[in-house]
Amino acid sequence: MKPTTPMRALTLRLDDELFAIEAGRVREILDLVPVTEVPNASPFATGLINVRGRVVPLANLKVAFGMPNAEADKDTRIVVIETEIEGEPTVVGVLADKVYDVTDIEPAAIEEAPRVGMRWRSDYVRGIGKRQGTFIIIPDLDRIFETQGRRSAPISAADERIAS
Repeated sequence: MKPTTPMRALTLRLDDELFAIEAGRVREILDLVPVTEVPNASPFATGLINVRGRVVPLANLKVAFGMPNAEADKDTRIVVIETEIEGEPTVVGVLADKVYDVTDIEPAAIEEAPRVGMRWRSDYVRGIGKRQGTFIIIPDLDRIFETQGRRSAPISAADERIAS
């Protein structure tokens, strides 16, 4: 059954694509902060950041979507979100090339991701929204972090001390 209320979402850019993350998952938006690299970590989550004294893994959704990496610039932000990893609520930072605004996406404007013709794994896309003639990709963050997180090295107590 399709929801009847609009999806309140934060819109952001990855590469040349517009993405939307449910606003209720977003904790805060940060300018770039120092990143502690984790040896042997996957390209998806290569480092840790300090968010108000808490060690938070930093993920790059571009890796999951097979997008090219680009150097950070004045528009690059870290969106701190809450997602579920292995059934546990987890706070993670997600790199964004640019953060736009919070908007409502009407349920009638959200369609299921097509199974063919997508340049990304269709199971990583929860839906495609439309707003003012523009497509907005709604990622399945739980699926992405469940799949990509398994490929990441676990965070050790030593890594937590380094990041703080």
